[in-house]
Amino acid sequence: MWSRDRAVAAPDRLRSEVSGAERVLAVTDQLLPSPSSSSTSAQPMAPLSVRSRESGSKIQVSIILPVHNAECWLDDCLQSVLEQDFEGTLELSIFNDASKDKSMNIINKWKIRLEALGIRVIIGGHDSPSPRGVGFSKNQAIAQSSGSYLCFLDSDDVMMPQRVRLQYKAAIQHPNSIIGCQVKREPPNSTERYTRWINNLTSEQLITQVFTSYGPTVIMPTWFCSQEWFSKVGKFDESGKGVPEDLLFFYHHLRKGGEVFLVEQCLLLYRYHPYAATHSVLESTIWQHRVQFLEERALQHWTSFTIWNAGKQGRKLYRSLSPVNQKKVVAFCDVDKNKIKKGFYSYEDSKERPKPKIPIQHFKDADPPFVICVKLDLTGGTFEENLESLNLQEGLDYLHFS
Repeated sequence: MWSRDRAVAAPDRLRSEVSGAERVLAVTDQLLPSPSSSSTSAQPMAPLSVRSRESGSKIQVSIILPVHNAECWLDDCLQSVLEQDFEGTLELSIFNDASKDKSMNIINKWKIRLEALGIRVIIGGHDSPSPRGVGFSKNQAIAQSSGSYLCFLDSDDVMMPQRVRLQYKAAIQHPNSIIGCQVKREPPNSTERYTRWINNLTSEQLITQVFTSYGPTVIMPTWFCSQEWFSKVGKFDESGKGVPEDLLFFYHHLRKGGEVFLVEQCLLLYRYHPYAATHSVLESTIWQHRVQFLEERALQHWTSFTIWNAGKQGRKLYRSLSPVNQKKVVAFCDVDKNKIKKGFYSYEDSKERPKPKIPIQHFKDADPPFVICVKLDLTGGTFEENLESLNLQEGLDYLHFS
């Protein structure tokens, strides 16, 4: 039988209000132009608080920047570091992962400019024939840093001027959290559904929607956390290309009791392009990790459940489950009349005899809890209306998987 108190419950609301003065900032319009990589004559001005930093002060925030063949984006990225309005002590920790382009020339140019304005710059790296990967590079950049807090930045992204300030404030209030923020996608029309999802999750959904195909509910380039908490969770996986090191770290963070907090302002220009490291990770690899985490965090506490979607994705999930959890599936549910008319799904590859036959029901006739394998924001609102009509509570009565 379904028991509410055994389900994955959403935590108390985490989101605290950012001050009114900060909320009125039109952050999406404050992207500052970056200097041309060929122009080094004029030093840009930084806020007085930045220019007056003392080099001997304890570093409060280290910006963690792994770099691999990033010459196309580095000027914009490093300009955004310089333009931070954070009044504390700031450090930039760069690790160059065997870049073969002009990345190091650009970095060395910016080191002079940043340090002249009080931002300490630490550069590590290697020139091996092949890169060691994003996980290794992040770990190395963290190891050589000295800040009490870590602000993660990808070399192809651009921070809004108030990013460090606002996330630092949130991190102090939520010491065991990964702090994220809303983003502006570039190009604007790329990954529209994903971008809406990133920017519109509620504080409860930051926890309940950790099983979806989108991955971490706060995306890696927006992460901000304490150095102490990072050390408690552990390092990024260093297996290299094809490994979702951010997803694995995020899952381990949750296993350690970590929380997730979103600053509800757009603090990052998040670029989409075919050379991004995320494209090297196979969907099948991510699927395997997601199923394992779903079984670990939710299904082991459930005595029975229904898979919402009798189609391809629902059947794939069923086949991916352990035999113990397959036995807990009491039904598939759907709206497709042909699937419902068929009456059941037969798992032909099962070694059991007789082969399992799982009933297929209309969603209104099915019993919660549900593992939902229907993609969000893709049916013109029809699926969302059907789900809302049942008056269920996310995290207790259902979890999103697709």
